[in-house]
This record gives sequence, structure tokens and C-alpha cells, in this order.
Amino acid sequence: MEVYLVGGAVRDQLLGREVRERDWVVVGARPEDLEQRGYRPVGQDFPVFLHPETHEEYALARTERKTGRGYHGFAFHASPEVTLEQDLARRDLTINAMARADDGTLIDPYDGRRDLEQRLLRHVSPAFAEDPVRILRLARFAARFQPLGFRVAPETLALCRKMVADGEVDALVPERVWQELSRALLEDTPVPFFRVLRECGALARVLPELDRLFGIPEPEAYHPEGDTGEHTLLALAQSARLGGDLPVRWAVLLHDLGKATTPSQVWPRHPAHEHRGVPLVEALCERLRAPRECRDLARLVCRYHLQAHRAFELRASTLLKLLEGLDLFRREARLEPFLLACEADARGRLGLEDRPYPQARFLREAYRVAAAVTARPFVQAGFKGRQIAEAVTRERIRALATLQRDYPRPEAH
Repeated sequence: MEVYLVGGAVRDQLLGREVRERDWVVVGARPEDLEQRGYRPVGQDFPVFLHPETHEEYALARTERKTGRGYHGFAFHASPEVTLEQDLARRDLTINAMARADDGTLIDPYDGRRDLEQRLLRHVSPAFAEDPVRILRLARFAARFQPLGFRVAPETLALCRKMVADGEVDALVPERVWQELSRALLEDTPVPFFRVLRECGALARVLPELDRLFGIPEPEAYHPEGDTGEHTLLALAQSARLGGDLPVRWAVLLHDLGKATTPSQVWPRHPAHEHRGVPLVEALCERLRAPRECRDLARLVCRYHLQAHRAFELRASTLLKLLEGLDLFRREARLEPFLLACEADARGRLGLEDRPYPQARFLREAYRVAAAVTARPFVQAGFKGRQIAEAVTRERIRALATLQRDYPRPEAH
């Protein structure tokens, strides 16, 4: 029985990156061999075991055979006769198809180290085309390693295009799409994920609502980049730069979906796009089964981001409706993620990446002022039923009007 460190751990060691998790391949063993040593079986489709002390994953060397379309269309074969080279051959990219022996020897049958040095993301074999998830993984690695100068090999991009044309991508299940998409969104540079998908045609199949934004013009006075799709990616880059979490980045990605439904005769203007976008956001979140926190923030940012940008121009009553629409008086924790997403949108414009966003500070103060008005004084004064709610609303509007009168206006917003 021989044990090898494989995959991402070997790759990251060679890149000088922190190794966060280790995966191992066991050659020349049967499941009962590992169980006798105290390893706990956890694999459903093929034999994977957890080490009794480290709890790291140990998989028996295996081969796979395509039996149907999509991610689940495979038959796996694991036996003591399967070699390390055969196991590595089934992996996606050459940089993930290396192994280290106990003595530190590098086993690299598919030139992964050379591709690391050349900063190249290249598929191991034509078997790459058998699993559509690999397109998403390729795009995710493009995002992760973009700061190091990695690029997708032309032959790998061509293979991805053929997979899309053959309809293989259409077999992707929502859970796997969301798993890879959410991981890509959390990379330091998430934008290359979407560029790779668009370049090979997969974005139109996986996220058609986003793909439709490219080529939709924007008013250059507000959007020097001139294109809604490009603005969306610029805003996404800003959400990462500002430290946004997954719900914030997801909301920024979807905030302008409504612009794809603007009649071309009114371009480059997009009146009421925020209203038209909400059903698209809700449908996309439902299709991908996005977590509730992601769904809720995406819907709110889509619906209210323009009002946030125009915060200094709103009437006090409209300002209160914005705070109520965000449900801040019950869910105060929504305020900061919403403001961060709006700031990313405002900064996601060519040449305006460092522009200030004074609306955030003003809206924080508006919420503080409005939230300070509670029902208790009116209850104590003898108000009943609707009278209480109406009195609270009047007092909040009065407090917001006072804030607007006294608040120092920024020179530009």
C-alpha cells in the first residue's frame, strides 16, 4: 500500500501558497485494508476514507468511465491494480494532476509543474469534456490565480466551447452551479470567472440573465465604460475590493438585471429598470437555490439601489419609505451590507473606482434618527391602534426632514 499527497496541496506547495487542506491517494489497497487501520468510510460514489487522527481524506486510486450526460454520468472503478498515473489522468487540469511520495519525490506525468511555471491552465486529457462541472472549476481557478498571471490554454478554451456546443453544460444541476459560483465569488478577484465562462459560451447557458447585459449601452455621463455587462463586472470587482461577503457580491452581480429588458428605443436610458429587475433576481435565485440571505439582499439592492444613490435628493417621506422597504426597523443588520453593495455599484465605473460615497454615512444617520422614534411615548399618551403607527410615521418624517435641513451637503454625490 502506497500513499501519495495529491492535487491542490501539491500545486500550492510549488506556488509557495498556504496549503489549507490535504488530499491523499492510496495505491495498491482495498477498502477493508483501510478500515482495518481505523479509517472511516465516507464516500458514496467511490471509496473515500477519513484518517482516524488527522481526519484528512484518503481515496483509493480509481479510474472512471462516462456512462451518461452531466455530472453524475460516471462509473468508477477502484482496485489495487489501478496505478497512480491512471488516477491522476482522470483529473481536470495538469496543475492539479501532480503527486508527492513520502520521500518528497514529485510525480508529474502530465507536465503540471511546467504549466505552473508558464502560468497556464490546461486540461489533462480529452476526458475533461466528459464533466461539465470542469468548465466551472476552470473558470474558478482562472479567478483564483489571476493575480499570479495565469491564463487558460487556447486548446482548453476550444474544448470548453465544444462542450457548450454539444449541450454538455445544459446537464449541470443547480446545486453544483451554485457551489462553484459561490466559491468563485469569494475569490479576491472574482471577475475572471465570468469572463472565462463568457468567452467559451457557458455564461449564456448557466447565467443567461447576466450574459444578456453585455452589449446593453449605458449613459456615458454616469457610466464611462458604456456597457451594462462591463459595469456589472467592475462593480463586482469593487465589492471584492471593499471586503463584501457572499450576499453582498451576489447582490452586486444581480443589481442591474432589469436593464436587459429595457426597450432598445429608449437606450441608453433605463427607466424603472430597478422594478423590472426584481422578478428576474427572484427567479434566478430560485433556479440556483441560492441561500435566503443572498436572495433577500439581492432583491433589496436591485429594488432600492437608485434611491440610495439619490439619498440627498429624496423627500423625507420617501427616505422613510426606503428605510421601511429595507425592513431596517426589524432587521438593522441589513443596513451595512446594503450600503456596501450600493457603494460598490457607485464605484464600479471606469475611472471612478475611488469616488467617495457620502450617501452611506447619510443613510446611516437617517436610520439612527428614524429608529430613535418609537411607539412608547404615543402609547403612554393614550394613542390607540392605527393612531400609534400614524403618529410614529409623522414623527419620523419630521425627524428626517430636520436631518436633511441640517446635514452638510456634499459637493458632489
